[in-house]
Amino acid sequence: MHTDRKCTRQDLIRIAFEAMSERGLAPDFSPAVQLELAALSGAAHDAGPDVADLRALLWCSIDNDDSLDLDQLTFCEPRPSGAVRIRVAIADVDALVARGSAIDAHACINTTSVYTSARVFPMLPERLSTDLTSLNFNQDRLALVSEMVVDADGTISEPNVRRALVRNRAKLAYDEVSAWIVGQGELPAAARAVPGMDAQLRMQDATAQRLRAHRHAQGSLEFETFQPRAVFDGDQVVDLRQQVQNRARQLIEELMIATNTCTAHFLAERGGASIRRVVRSPERWLSIVELAHKYGESLPKTPDSRALERFLARRHQADPLRFPDLSLVVVKLMGSGEYVVERPGAAPIGHFGLAERDYTHSTAPNRRFPDLITLRMMKALLAGTAPPYSLHELEELALHCTQQEDAARKVERRMRKSEAALFLAPQVGHAFNGLVTGHGDAGSWVRIFSPPAEGMLVGRLPPLHVGQQIRVKLTATNVERGFIDFVVLPS
Repeated sequence: MHTDRKCTRQDLIRIAFEAMSERGLAPDFSPAVQLELAALSGAAHDAGPDVADLRALLWCSIDNDDSLDLDQLTFCEPRPSGAVRIRVAIADVDALVARGSAIDAHACINTTSVYTSARVFPMLPERLSTDLTSLNFNQDRLALVSEMVVDADGTISEPNVRRALVRNRAKLAYDEVSAWIVGQGELPAAARAVPGMDAQLRMQDATAQRLRAHRHAQGSLEFETFQPRAVFDGDQVVDLRQQVQNRARQLIEELMIATNTCTAHFLAERGGASIRRVVRSPERWLSIVELAHKYGESLPKTPDSRALERFLARRHQADPLRFPDLSLVVVKLMGSGEYVVERPGAAPIGHFGLAERDYTHSTAPNRRFPDLITLRMMKALLAGTAPPYSLHELEELALHCTQQEDAARKVERRMRKSEAALFLAPQVGHAFNGLVTGHGDAGSWVRIFSPPAEGMLVGRLPPLHVGQQIRVKLTATNVERGFIDFVVLPS
């Protein structure tokens, strides 16, 4: 299976193109999109009376080191009795991407950016997503600003949305900010350059942790996914790294969940239909109960997110090594998320995993089409104009976005396998420590620790059980198909 020809980053990009096309995704922008793009003269401007000037606030962005498509900025300010007002600015992508345009049509085909280590396939052309509609450092940008108050106990009140002009005062990265928050690094230079930004980040972190504690008390679930990314030096893959959750990622995650909840309330309170992101109450709950029983734990016979959250927390503490594999099993039993339309006055389905009754996607309109739809619905409500989509159109779009997002995730998983195969190719014959992760009709699987990768166990196998630590030897890789084969070494 190991091929003689040495594959490169360009091979991975070609494989990604093929994988996207096979699943009904468009890897390239059409000539019509390029014509529309060439006609844009610059970022959108609107000095209307309904656009508040909030450029003086200490806005900052926190994202991956290499992220250029900046969808949101955050800002906090103290309120009486220990409460904090959060403001989250979301890029007004609709100001430049008109509904029905060729750019909008392409975004509607893919419905999401597709992220692979070799190349990002953006939902919007890069001149928009990383420049004209991105909340870039020291640039004036139009935004929709969600405002809410986080009380001392972590509850959210006073949700509101308004249009505004904002300016990013500090472009920050997760790892640097997290290291500073936990006392393992200096305040990033971009934050040091802005007086008061250190106190602003401390307040945002404290507020996020307050929100996080409240969510978990309500039964929000905490998983750990296995999604290593390839690291490139030019055309050569030089490492595989598993993304580690940290305080800065938690900060943004919590403020974005709060914003998505705020947006859902804003639309519902004004009688507007909306596309909600839901995870239904698990139909396979009894299988989750049986799984917990294998660990000596009891769960209620009816779905209970608080009980499941406590079980997961105990397992994470007891066995962090195997927790990613347990997480995957539970996620599969719960079922994947989907987009649905919530009509005015209807009972919400809710998001079982987040323990939220009202939740929509609204914080990433440069990267996700449902967020752009939600942004347009909110702007129409603010302007007092007719909704930009009918209920029938929303129903069709919700189904389409669910299908296309699933296709994009499958492409990303497929590419992670090819990336790992490319990195491991020179190490055929080497031995690794690993963990048995599953058995199925196709075979048995092992996850190795360093580098983080997963492959199939081939050849004659001794009796094995899921979770067993074993020593394996890499025997073959196939970048084109994303195959990695191991044999079990004698113990």
